[in-house]
Amino acid sequence: MDDLSTGSESDYSNSWISWFLSTKGNEYFAEVDEDYILDRFNLTGLNGEVVQEYSRALNLITDNLDEDSLDDDVREAVETSARFLYGLIHARYIVTSRGLSKMLEKYRKADFGRCPRVYCYQQPLLPVGLSDIPYQKAVKLYCPRCEDIYSPKSNRHGSIDGAYFGTTFPHMLFMVYPQMIPGKGQPVGSSSVADVNRSLANQQKSENNSGGGQNSLGSISTSSVANKAERYEPRIFGFKVNEDAKLSRWRTARRNAQISRLENLEREQGQTNL
Repeated sequence: MDDLSTGSESDYSNSWISWFLSTKGNEYFAEVDEDYILDRFNLTGLNGEVVQEYSRALNLITDNLDEDSLDDDVREAVETSARFLYGLIHARYIVTSRGLSKMLEKYRKADFGRCPRVYCYQQPLLPVGLSDIPYQKAVKLYCPRCEDIYSPKSNRHGSIDGAYFGTTFPHMLFMVYPQMIPGKGQPVGSSSVADVNRSLANQQKSENNSGGGQNSLGSISTSSVANKAERYEPRIFGFKVNEDAKLSRWRTARRNAQISRLENLEREQGQTNL
């Protein structure tokens, strides 16, 4: 509780949600409108997910709980359930029109970080879950330019449950706001290709000087490494996005062809060594 209580007393006394959002590590979350929380239709089924102290947790979130009447153990249990419940409500809220609008503002300000790849030109990221079931996967960050996912840099953000954002959110946002989908070319005002190439050359030189580089894999099979590599497939409510599904089939065919070439090359090298 001490680690979580980083907000000021005034924030806490103002509302529980403002205290929660001001807590370090919760920067990814948007503020869920109280009207949305008070509409019990929006919370359908969540009482089955939050088994312990559901009613008190909901009252705490909406600032209708008398905490002074609770002992320390009960208060801690209610607080834990409230954070869990808010996360599940948040996953539902951010795919509504109001929730998408709030997350869009955070995306525009790059509140979720930027893609580490050089040719993504500092593209802002969006949080995404790899599972809609709690306690399965931690939150990841989706890059709409390279269409890959990354782990958050901060351990505080890396420990957030991916179910609090869900598998649908980033792709729903781009369906509602298609003008926000980045192009594949170089954005205006970004570093030139020459600058990027110099950066890559310097990085390669640094790796070679430190003993890394082409031989860093040793005797590991290149084709086996490529075969085990996971690819992220965008989904909306469990269904593959149409255009991405067609692109995914093309990528799979190209990937399989490349793996076959690597396997043939390794067999030829093995026969040569014999």
